[in-house]
Order: sequence, then structure tokens, then C-alpha cells
Amino acid sequence: MTLSIALIGHGAIAAEVARHLAHEEGIALACAVCGPGREAAARAALGGGVVVISDLADLPDAVTVAVDCAGHPGLRAHGAALLRRGIDVLTVSNGALADADFALELEDAARAGGARLRLLSGAIGAIDVLAAASVGWLERVTYTGRKPPAGWKGSAAEETLDLDALTEAAVHFEGTAREAALRYPKNANVAATVALAGIGMDETQVRLIADPARTANRHEIEAVGAFGRFEFAIEGNALPGNPASSALTAMSVVRAVRDRIAPISV
Repeated sequence: MTLSIALIGHGAIAAEVARHLAHEEGIALACAVCGPGREAAARAALGGGVVVISDLADLPDAVTVAVDCAGHPGLRAHGAALLRRGIDVLTVSNGALADADFALELEDAARAGGARLRLLSGAIGAIDVLAAASVGWLERVTYTGRKPPAGWKGSAAEETLDLDALTEAAVHFEGTAREAALRYPKNANVAATVALAGIGMDETQVRLIADPARTANRHEIEAVGAFGRFEFAIEGNALPGNPASSALTAMSVVRAVRDRIAPISV
């Protein structure tokens, strides 16, 4: 049986996912969903053979899973409607759930449609450890995100730092995961993922750093609780041509789709 999916978005992550899924046995990319007027751009990014729609009314009947790679706006535009239709949604736009009202809307839609919203790990790892630790008592969870200055271009970091003139590492945000996710919608999905897996949006502490000495994005988690103490760090490469997007994020999406049809998965 073939898994028929709809891909939301046509940016760097979506294009990388589409490239991989084009060669996956048992998986069919039924369509890509884009914003009105963006159809031509989506076809150019994803390949001319991909069916592109801008209205969910045109969604092929065979679709049972939607894969959101469009960022917060994409999940806001289509997530609840897809869930109400009984279509599971896989997303890396986890920071969108920092908006408590929107998170409740998604939960209600999923219940109404008998569907599930799965938040993927994206650019971070060891989320299984953190989620397991949350079953017990967690005293403290902190997340630190370090990127080259170019990785923070177009974000709130530019309000406090001259990214082009940095000669040493500089902190441009300290606060909760909820604050980070709302203030950095394109850059702090990892902070939200850590928070949702662990101690919560308002209890997870976050530091965001621009570091001109870095050539890769570095994510660090530290957690202390009834389970013991845990530290995790990963340095991930960005997708070619997009310093703000992690290559591992696209890989995590492909792996999650594969797991939907795998007879055995880890």
C-alpha cells in the first residue's frame, strides 16, 4: 500500500524533503500546498512534476498524511483544517505552539477529526531521553542555541546586534522557551521542541548566541531531575543556500515519513 502525502511549503526544507521522497518506495507525493499566487514558485522549487495547490478544497482524496515544512504561517494556515478532516500532520514548526490559543485549536481539531499532530525533532537530538525524563520530576532544563551571525539574519537578533560587525560571540536573547519561540519564529523551533518534550514552555530557559567563530549551528541541552543529569550537544550543518535552515531538520522529516510505512521502526 502506498502512503500518499501532501507537502506544505516550498522552501529549502520542503525542497530537500521532496527530493528524498521522490525516490522512496511505497511513498507518493500527491501534492504540495502553497499560498495563493505562489504556485509557479512552488513548481520551480519542487520540480515541475509535483502537483501544486493553494486551496485544501483541491486536496487529492488519497492523502492521509500532511507534512508541514512551511514554518509557522503554513501550520497556522492549514494545520487545524487538515486535522479536522482526519489527516495526520507531521510538522517541524513546533514553535507555533508557543501560542497557547493556537495550540488548543490544533488539539481540538485533532480530537474532532480523530487525527494526530506529530511534532518532529527537527534540528535537535536526544528528545526521546528528555521526554522520558519528563515522566519523573524535572528540576531544570536549559537550551542554548549558537549560530554564525548569518544564521540570525532576518531575526530579532538584528535589533540588538550588528551581525556583520561581530568579532566575538554575543548573547542576543535570554528568557523562556515561549518567549524565544514567539520572538524568533524562524529560528527557535528547537527551543520549543525541547520545552514541549521536557519541562514546558514557561519553565525551559533559553540563551541564543551569535558567534562569528562558528561555521555550523550548535544546539545544547542540559537537564536535571529525578532521572539524574543529562547533557547533549549537536553541531549541525545548514542546508546549502539557506544558513537559517538545518539539514538535519529535513532529514528528520524524511525519517518520520519512512517510519509511517516501515514494518519495524526505531
